[in-house]
Amino acid sequence: MMAFYPDIKLVHMGAAMTSGALFALRSLALIAGMRWPRAAAVRYLSYSIDTVLLTGAMMLLTILPAGLFANGWLVVKIAFLVAYIGLGMAAFRPARGRGARAALVAAAALCFLQVYGIARAHDPRGWWLWLGG
Repeated sequence: MMAFYPDIKLVHMGAAMTSGALFALRSLALIAGMRWPRAAAVRYLSYSIDTVLLTGAMMLLTILPAGLFANGWLVVKIAFLVAYIGLGMAAFRPARGRGARAALVAAAALCFLQVYGIARAHDPRGWWLWLGG
C-alpha cells in the first residue's frame, strides 16, 4: 500500500483545499443573502468533496507506520476535521440567524486553519507550535 501513498496524499490535499475554498465561497455568498449555496447540487458537491477528504485521511492513517503518529497529531487533525465539517453543516441550516451563521462560519474556518497547521507541522499544536505555544 505504501506505493499508493503519494497518490492518496495528493488526492487528500486536493480535496482539503477544494473543500476549504468551496466552504469559503458558499459561506460568503450565504452571509450575503444569496440562495445558490443551499442548492442541492452545491450541497451534494460539498458532501462528496468532504467524503473524499475523510476517506483520504483514513487511508493515510491505515497505510502509514504507527510510529509516525506517536505524538497524536493525526488524531487531533481528524478531530478538527470532523469539527470543521460539523460546524460547516450547522452554518448552512436554514433556521440560523445571520449572527449565529457568521459565528459558525468563523468557528469552522478556524478549525480548517488548525487542520492545515497540524498537517504542516505534524504536531497536535499546529499553528501554536510556530507562534510559541
